[in-house]
Amino acid sequence: MNLESYYEYCLSKKGVTEHFPFDENTLVFKVGEKMFALSSLVQWENGNPSVNLKCNPERALELRAEYDSVQPGYHMSKVHWNTIAFNQDVSDEMMRGLIDDSYNLVFKSLTKKIQEEIKES
Repeated sequence: MNLESYYEYCLSKKGVTEHFPFDENTLVFKVGEKMFALSSLVQWENGNPSVNLKCNPERALELRAEYDSVQPGYHMSKVHWNTIAFNQDVSDEMMRGLIDDSYNLVFKSLTKKIQEEIKES
């Protein structure tokens, strides 16, 4: 997966916005003003792209045990976030599924009112 396909995939989800809340390097995707994916643009440029994604805690541990490219979330809660390296042992299809999972976890944590506003937009 390249940066353009990652970017387009995240933005294709309902209600998603892009931000740079920490610095000009860290691209953050949010739904309902809550983060679900973070990635360093410098790491993409350097050929070491990765993304922080929210994950169910039990599934996060399973993924870390099964894949070398899945590590505890860098600068995030190690319980609820994973850092996943692109283009290693996690396929693009699986990466899209992990992005979906992160989005869905965050979306479900939003208030019903915000969920409905996003669905209707």
